Amino acid sequence: MRRPALLNATLLCSLITAAAASAGADPWKVETLPADAAQQADDLYDRARDAIENTRYDRALADLDRVIALKTARTDAALYWKAYSLSKLGQREEAVTTVNELYKTFTNSRWLKDAKALEVEVRQASGQTVSPDSQNDEELKLLALRGIMNSDPEQALPVIEKMLAGPTSPKVKDRALFVLSQSKSARARDIISGVAKGNANPDLQLKAIRYIGMMGGSDNKQLLADVYRGANDSAVKKAILRSYMQAGDRDRLFALAKSETDASLRSEAVRQLGMMRATAELSQLYQGDSSVEVRKQILSAMFMSGDTDKMIELAKAEKDSELRKTAIRNLGMMKKPGTTDALVAIYGADATPDVRKAVLNALFIQNNATALVTLARAEKSPEMKKEIVSKLSVMKSKEATDYLMELLK
Repeated sequence: MRRPALLNATLLCSLITAAAASAGADPWKVETLPADAAQQADDLYDRARDAIENTRYDRALADLDRVIALKTARTDAALYWKAYSLSKLGQREEAVTTVNELYKTFTNSRWLKDAKALEVEVRQASGQTVSPDSQNDEELKLLALRGIMNSDPEQALPVIEKMLAGPTSPKVKDRALFVLSQSKSARARDIISGVAKGNANPDLQLKAIRYIGMMGGSDNKQLLADVYRGANDSAVKKAILRSYMQAGDRDRLFALAKSETDASLRSEAVRQLGMMRATAELSQLYQGDSSVEVRKQILSAMFMSGDTDKMIELAKAEKDSELRKTAIRNLGMMKKPGTTDALVAIYGADATPDVRKAVLNALFIQNNATALVTLARAEKSPEMKKEIVSKLSVMKSKEATDYLMELLK
């Protein structure tokens, strides 16, 4: 049921990328990230983790160094993953140095246990004598545990709990957590709940929150609400908002979209409502908020939800020119029945140049040569007619070409 919204989000991303490219900009450069240091660090960290998952350790290092330089709540995690990436690249001495920097700088970090496990692994690879508690093949152990979970969960759960608490790698811990999420055992849920409350490294906590959202159920939704109230980390709260969407918890998302004082968290709640196609809730939020920036975010969520009727209404009636132009631009990207007629009607009813240009841009985004030619034929203003012709001149359309040939006669 969410496929149309996801397709719209993908289309929006593509259009933003194309627009930036046409202006000679790289839309994915770090310089385009938000100026706020914490948000910038989060974005860089997420990109680095994606690179690590795809074994692009060299690429991850550059972003991790920038996270470390920003000195935010992500710095200790970035130091761990920098050491991990260096070890994967064979730079073992540098990896140990980075681990030591983590020990020295963050004496109470939740990453220390994982860092110690990584140091053992790196020193072993360097030929040094190390005596870890276990030399067992963890990957094989996980495969065995998965089978035991299906036949005798009570026997497997203590082993998985020990793996989560011990010096195993974050990747193996993540897989162990996933195995737990597939169980309906109350004990398994208790273990995942503990991780979600922060009894593990921060990355594993985010995974636990995601799995709880996928598990659904009123008890799990309440657990997420409890963790949200007690959390100080915005990344944890954003993960919970996304899990609310996965769990279908529209009411809690709506309540937070109204009451959350942190702007980035409020925006995330609005975005997730858009993913849920919560059109009625988004409409209420729009009517109840006077902030132009917040309303723009709600318009983006309406776009994601595919609420064409409300977008047409706002494109026609919104008094704020910036919001109106945003609604018009969104109509151009929605390409649904009725959007063309609405855009043409707005063009005919409003003589404001900025509004008319927004309509022409929207029709251009739709690749709607038919409507543009119709407007060009009726247009009396030389300036606006030139605006239309300039768009038709770059469109690969027989109708556009035929009209341009008429002008040359």
